[in-house]
Amino acid sequence: MNHHSPVILDIAGTALTADDRRRLAHPLTGGLILFTRNWQHRAQLTALIAEIKAIREDLLVCIDHEGGRVQRLRTDGFTHLPPMRHYGERWMQDAMVATEAATAAGFVLASELRACGVDLSFTPVLDLDHGESSVIGDRAFHRDARVVTLLAKSVMHGLLLAGMANCGKHFPGHGFVKADSHVAVPVDKRSRKAILAEDAQPYAWLGGALASVMPAHVIYPKVDARPAGFSPVWLQDILRHQLGFEGAIFSDDLSMEGARFIEGRAVSATEAGVAALQAGCDLVLLCNQSQVEGGRPVDELLDGLMQAEAQGQWAPEPLSEQRRLALLPQTEPLPWDELMMSPAYQRALERLPG
Repeated sequence: MNHHSPVILDIAGTALTADDRRRLAHPLTGGLILFTRNWQHRAQLTALIAEIKAIREDLLVCIDHEGGRVQRLRTDGFTHLPPMRHYGERWMQDAMVATEAATAAGFVLASELRACGVDLSFTPVLDLDHGESSVIGDRAFHRDARVVTLLAKSVMHGLLLAGMANCGKHFPGHGFVKADSHVAVPVDKRSRKAILAEDAQPYAWLGGALASVMPAHVIYPKVDARPAGFSPVWLQDILRHQLGFEGAIFSDDLSMEGARFIEGRAVSATEAGVAALQAGCDLVLLCNQSQVEGGRPVDELLDGLMQAEAQGQWAPEPLSEQRRLALLPQTEPLPWDELMMSPAYQRALERLPG
């Protein structure tokens, strides 16, 4: 059987418990996602991640760290980065200054995270700022797909200079709908043609530069009855075949309200995970469940997926593991104190907005 570790899970606290260690060693675990509750200070986080990597060196340590209101680590020296809309506004004044600042932001974000051992931040947001979405809002660069693409590419270049991969989200676009998919399933009634001509354009233009993609927990009924992250039409026909994307596809959080109903039916996290993997996701996220009943939902997902695989309900896509491993940094990070002294970092800080 082809070894494949699709599950990205979370841990409850600032240190590993015996349960965390057991789950991280599970063959289906491919990594974890950190939240603010896992953070006290840099030394603690660095030690925590070192302990995680000692269990399995190839575990992918992820975080949502974009800037603005989505920035999990804000104290003990971490630079406060502006929301992405800031760069879109700067673009309107001076496009070159804006791209330079966006590259600096990507570099600072990634080099600070990597100094503590984090492998991947789920950034950049490629959603268009239609002025509608409560959950996206100032996380989007701009209304114009061309500006979004070039600013995102600038941020991605900064990440790359610090040795970090990237994750474009939320495919094919979360900016047009009002509802927040953490609590409901938003519906975008536009045609496939309209979405591809506009919101999905950054995914086409960024091509091979995108290392990973996270689909939107949004239903586009003119294209498919399932939310994009559970839709083979969106993930395979459109993203893989039509747009030629070859990187990793992450499901969004399986514990979100939006993942709990597929085609009108309430499903378990395991069923949602199987549906996401069948639809074409390489990796599935289950967030904030380690704190629920001692992490029972996490164990249920790991055991449930194991059983479902044994029963032939899903089979590892041969390239998935390769795609996951490709997200791990290929270079050694600079430790924090060295990073602070490095000219590239100091220059990047100067180029950030004051």
